[in-house]
Amino acid sequence: MGSGTGYGKTILIGDQFVLWEIPAILAAIPFQTVCTVERRESGEGWIVEDNRTEVPGYKDAKKQDSVVSFNRMIEVMGLDVKTEPIKINVGGDLLAGSGVGASAAICVSFARACNEEFNLGMDIHHINRVAWEGEFGYHGLPSGVDNTVSTYGGVIQYKIQGGVKQFERIHLPEPVEVVLGNSGVTSNTASLKGFLEEQERNEPDLFKSRLGRIREQVDALKQALSARDYKATGRIMSANHQILIEMGLSHERLVHLCELAVSLGAAGAKVTGGGRGGYMVAVTPGKELQERVAGAFEREGIAVIRASMGGTAEAEVDSAKFDY
Repeated sequence: MGSGTGYGKTILIGDQFVLWEIPAILAAIPFQTVCTVERRESGEGWIVEDNRTEVPGYKDAKKQDSVVSFNRMIEVMGLDVKTEPIKINVGGDLLAGSGVGASAAICVSFARACNEEFNLGMDIHHINRVAWEGEFGYHGLPSGVDNTVSTYGGVIQYKIQGGVKQFERIHLPEPVEVVLGNSGVTSNTASLKGFLEEQERNEPDLFKSRLGRIREQVDALKQALSARDYKATGRIMSANHQILIEMGLSHERLVHLCELAVSLGAAGAKVTGGGRGGYMVAVTPGKELQERVAGAFEREGIAVIRASMGGTAEAEVDSAKFDY
């Protein structure tokens, strides 16, 4: 039996615009999806048992996406599951829900499990490639941002420049606490690109102006994180969220949670991931502040993830470029 893991993530800025060559900054969180793969003695093809805790309805909503994803990865890895059928078990402590990289984590963990079970000899870069292929099932054309942070961990800046995907690690002096709150709304990430392309067609000058502002925010956020200036980090994230609200990429539930977090002392807060549902993230340096915000969310019946960013690097890889 082969086993593999993949990190969840939180996006601090830029995720929606990577395909427009705007860099994104994101962090792995210390929660993982765990996947095991074992060969079956009879039958053909693959079956899956998904034991992840979920946001209600998430796994059903993503069921067909996951079929496409597993089939694509199996084909890319060259596995013959007709003659060597497999059972896939999925678990771990990462909640299955929109906005925390749940699909990327299952792709990364499955690639690692198959690599171990079938002795495929894939290195970490090849694992990332297979996981990117799997993300097509969930996202249409994936940017590669989620599977990369799920594979390598840590805090990274990710960008696509001239068609080349690449990342570089941002080193934090120590992990910093964050709170992720779930809106309870499952969003359709695959439709995001078309949604933004329509805005670009209808209001090209406004769209270009907003992308320019976001690029400046990404540069400023990278400097603030490197300097351990979490007040500035939060301020930039909140300002970015305002742009996302204007673009229809937030949700009234997410806006409420962000405003509540800031009122309780969070340095800043914004939607994380593609938006229009899923999670928001609040920067809450220190356990006391983290608990204050998380506790207030829970009293409203909000599903909460208490996490930290930084300190989760999977491998001593500070940068990489990908040829896919």
